[in-house]
Amino acid sequence: MKTALTSLVGVEHPVVQTGMGWVAGPRLVTATAEAGGLGILASATMSFDELAAAVKEVRGRTDRPFGVNLRADAHDAERRIDLLISENVRVASFALAPRPEMIARLKEHGIVVIPSIGAAKHAAKVASWGADAVIVQGGEGGGHTGGVATTLLLPSVLDAVDIPVIAAGGFFDGRGLAAALAYGAAGVAMGTRFLLTQESTVPDAVKQEYLRRDLGGTVVTRKVDGMPHRVLRTELVDALESSRTGTVRAVRNAIRFRKLTGVSWPALVREGIALRRERTWSQVIMAANTPMLLRAGLVDGDTRAGVLASGQVAGLLDDLPTVASLVGGIVADAERILARLAGNPCG
Repeated sequence: MKTALTSLVGVEHPVVQTGMGWVAGPRLVTATAEAGGLGILASATMSFDELAAAVKEVRGRTDRPFGVNLRADAHDAERRIDLLISENVRVASFALAPRPEMIARLKEHGIVVIPSIGAAKHAAKVASWGADAVIVQGGEGGGHTGGVATTLLLPSVLDAVDIPVIAAGGFFDGRGLAAALAYGAAGVAMGTRFLLTQESTVPDAVKQEYLRRDLGGTVVTRKVDGMPHRVLRTELVDALESSRTGTVRAVRNAIRFRKLTGVSWPALVREGIALRRERTWSQVIMAANTPMLLRAGLVDGDTRAGVLASGQVAGLLDDLPTVASLVGGIVADAERILARLAGNPCG
């Protein structure tokens, strides 16, 4: 299946596995690349040395294109960009908009730049800076998300830019891919659907937590880090939701979470200082805990201490396929749907 995305990146299929922190490691990225999609390593939860090792591991497992997700505001962002250049990584994706000079430097070395955005005006801005494509996530998506549904956000972005647009938020099967392509998107990006595969390293018990949920099983909360964050409803999240947000409460939670997760106070303070912009200190304290909260759930399997980011699609999923069968099945189903519509567009 050829689209503007496959031509730009050099993959077989217009299916992207997003750079989910603590989830998108070498095993999942390699499996996605081998299946013909674009796998993206999550570097925000890796040290520089861990990222370098992960890139080399993927390189050793596949010769197909893959990407790395970067935090533009990371203290060592420039060093990570140097790594991508030296290792000839095909795609650099960004959760926050990269600076124009970052985009220019990556493109100078032949690296495709694909920021994730949540509004048409942001897409237009990064496009004017030279971004090659954008991922646009609607409110159905997991993790940090906006309030506009993909069905409205996607066409607004498509009207605003003339670079390839990859649709995210609410996609999990061939019907979704066919619909995205009909809108004019160049492909789809999925997080939760790839989290729930056999190659995902998320503990099996946690995967079962996702599979047990219905469509009401997620909630968008600001109580984790002060920003809208779609996660699974758990006892921890319900407790946060029912509590008053304040510095005293946040400090108490920080102490509790630090004991549960083992993160040191110096590491917590460093993360908080890095996050301190327009947030209150109570939000900063909670935000500093967020990576460890996600790690506790997605790596350690401790749902009592952890937060489980999730898209709403978790309520529609009931299996753990291999990545190869997932990508192959999505593309085959989309092709059948599009062929049927082309042959009988009114039926």
